[in-house]
Amino acid sequence: MKEIKPITMPGVHRSFLKYFNTFSYSTDLKILDLGAGHGALTQKLHEMGYNVSACDLFPENFEFSEVKCDKADITDKLPYPGDTFDIIIAVEVSEHIIDHEMFFSELSRILKPGGRLFLSTPNILSLKSRIRFLFRGFFYSFDPLEINNYDGLQHVASLTLDQYNYVAVKNGFTEADYEIDKRQGSSAGFLVLIYPFIWLNTVVRNSPGIHNKMKLLLGRLLFLNFRNKKQTPASS
Repeated sequence: MKEIKPITMPGVHRSFLKYFNTFSYSTDLKILDLGAGHGALTQKLHEMGYNVSACDLFPENFEFSEVKCDKADITDKLPYPGDTFDIIIAVEVSEHIIDHEMFFSELSRILKPGGRLFLSTPNILSLKSRIRFLFRGFFYSFDPLEINNYDGLQHVASLTLDQYNYVAVKNGFTEADYEIDKRQGSSAGFLVLIYPFIWLNTVVRNSPGIHNKMKLLLGRLLFLNFRNKKQTPASS
């Protein structure tokens, strides 16, 4: 069977799977590939032996015949009963939607108690992104929107780590553990010039500097890992 090409930037799936594999999950766990696109990540997870399901707004574009792709609008109620999945993976999905309240609420509903949600999203907190915003008014990986285009493919939501944690915790998750896919050389170059001022501002303002951690200043993409805090119902 031919390898399906990802819709994402080159290397994203490889980097995400390297991160995901550090958790050594059992292949018996039920995984949902949310926003599966053509099925490139679904294919990789299936070949690794995972029990994987898939869904997408356009299932007709899904190319991996070994797994059925369900039609799902991730800004609406998802077509699964509660407590269905142990793990949900949404690679390069969350920046394409506006209603993150519904998004996190529905994912909490269909995840089992203690289940895990993995997201990847562009890191708008990198120095490269901050400099780009200063001069262009748009963060890294975000461009002017086509106002009348609602095909779901544009990047419409540039959330920070703090904002992701806020909406996630509000809807039943823990704050995220996070990792980056790789360090950007351009961000590292800016770091030498700018970091002393960032550090000084943090000290003077007595600020915790949660967005000025080294990984956030240098990373290209964020890999976020949330745990569902929902409790297992007590047996009667």
